[in-house]
Amino acid sequence: MNLKPAALAFLIAAALSGPAALAQKKYDPGASDKEVLIGHLNPYSGPASAYGTIGRTIAAYFKKVNDEGGVNGRQLNLISYDDSYSPPKSVEMARKLVEQDKVLLIFQPLGTPSNSAIHKYMNAKKVPQLFVATGATKWNDPKGHPWTMGWQPNYQTEAKIYAQHILKTRPNAKIAVLYQNDDYGKDYLKGLHDGLGAKAKTMIVKEASYEVSEPTVDSQMAQLQASGADTFVNITTPKFAAQAIRKAWDSGWKPVQYLNNVSTGVGFVLKPAGLEKSVGLITTYYTKDPTDPQWKDDPAMQAWVAFMKKYYPEGDLTSAFNVYGYSVAKTLVQVIKQAGNDLTRANIMRQAANLKNFEVDTLLPGIKLNTSPTDFAPIESVQLARFDGKSWARFGEIMGK
Repeated sequence: MNLKPAALAFLIAAALSGPAALAQKKYDPGASDKEVLIGHLNPYSGPASAYGTIGRTIAAYFKKVNDEGGVNGRQLNLISYDDSYSPPKSVEMARKLVEQDKVLLIFQPLGTPSNSAIHKYMNAKKVPQLFVATGATKWNDPKGHPWTMGWQPNYQTEAKIYAQHILKTRPNAKIAVLYQNDDYGKDYLKGLHDGLGAKAKTMIVKEASYEVSEPTVDSQMAQLQASGADTFVNITTPKFAAQAIRKAWDSGWKPVQYLNNVSTGVGFVLKPAGLEKSVGLITTYYTKDPTDPQWKDDPAMQAWVAFMKKYYPEGDLTSAFNVYGYSVAKTLVQVIKQAGNDLTRANIMRQAANLKNFEVDTLLPGIKLNTSPTDFAPIESVQLARFDGKSWARFGEIMGK
């Protein structure tokens, strides 16, 4: 090969600069040498305002991370808006975060209806809609919606586990179901039907739905009680979960009750319902329950308590929602760490889809996060738990994938 001196000099220079070029920083809007700008939507007001504490916990955890030097030397700056669990407002706020605030990603937007409303927009804009706070199955769709990823176990899997438990322990059960009339409630309902299989037609004796705009579910509960059901599957968000638990007790109806995981908070749901009225409730768990004395001396939960006392002192130390917010925030920090100096939106999604046996120490032992380019469901395992009047007592094996 006959090279002219100028060309030879260019090749030598290129070879010498190779490693530096590979390490070159890459940024999309919302990222720089100094910060990572993260968008967030949460219902701090409205019918699902009990979940507002999740957003406050996330903000507090990022403050802790920043006080300790940030991630790869960058501060995590959270812009969190109240969408009131209203899909039209979620669309408005998501557009503001992407087009005006120019965040790198939207993290943990809460609610199936709210996330459904921004699903198409986020994917069209190619902005990560990452670790959404909903267990709908649709978030695990890397081919059709490559910019959206879930985090928690999906609702259909959870409902199938309740169905398995009912079939095993009460094969002749008469089941009544209360569910929220939207994608979230219908996702759970489908899982229950699928889990019961052919027996669903005979075992489910009554279904009643409610709208989030309704003040109470008292009339629905009266219908369910009148059905003669001896088993109650409660698919509701916190406000309505507390109402349903209290109404069942106060009306003298004593079915075996299954409560969906999204409403298991002792402080936000069971105390308002009445702890004595909540005894015997069955649910699934994948995080460590802060009310469970088993974790009193657990280093991870001690660290969580210390964090809460320092960074979120007004937060409820009995709230599973606050353990949840802390756990999912840890997961995002890991993704940003893995992204290194390539803080592009595409690389954020690549790293989110490259979690390998990642352990969050506030999850139950044995539960690890795994994702891939074809698997956008990080957590796929849960364990059944029963409320004993003070805390959730786990029983049985870890179930799921």
